[in-house]
Amino acid sequence: MRENPRSRTHDLHVNKKALSETDIRSKFITPALCGPEGAGWDLMTQVREEAYFTKGRVIVRGKTVQRGEAKKADYLLYYKPNLPIAVIEAKDNRHAVGDGIQQALEYAEILDVPFADSCNGDAFLEHDRTAASGTVTREILLDQFPSPAQLWSRFCAAKGLTSTQVAVTTQDYYDDGSRKSPRYYHLIAINRTVEAIALFGGKPAYLAALRDLETALYQEAA
Repeated sequence: MRENPRSRTHDLHVNKKALSETDIRSKFITPALCGPEGAGWDLMTQVREEAYFTKGRVIVRGKTVQRGEAKKADYLLYYKPNLPIAVIEAKDNRHAVGDGIQQALEYAEILDVPFADSCNGDAFLEHDRTAASGTVTREILLDQFPSPAQLWSRFCAAKGLTSTQVAVTTQDYYDDGSRKSPRYYHLIAINRTVEAIALFGGKPAYLAALRDLETALYQEAA
């Protein structure tokens, strides 16, 4: 009887310690997020890998001008376009699961993202920046990373958003057809304004002012 090649493949022992960070991402983290048995994140629309969000500081030395190292997140997860919700920093398996959490927290603070995670291919360490009390940091099994709906539900609960307010915060951005996106600081300004209006406004005049702000920031970003 012929051996099932799939069974043979699954029986192979993978020495994670010998894998690079890139291998850990492609073989363990991305499947945990987007694979057939993953958390349900859409690789095309909700996941950005090696997401650069700065170009690096300009350094002038005499007549020489160069840029410093640009900042990039290993993974930037979006609930929907223009609504980033989590940053994940990957490490190879020779690192502990939480070794990337400080970098993830730094990037999450810059990008105003509520959830920061570190992963070494064994598990995730999550820091919930919305938590005022209770569990702030927790370890999550590799196959139990939260779905987009779960993270969004936790964010809305922490903010106290009603269903009506959620409808305001999830409105699509103005699109002029150029396919250009706002820079991260424009994105933060727009999303904070939307959230403020959802929580404290909601009248037509507020929404009209918001649309004017969105258009101005979008044009500046282009």
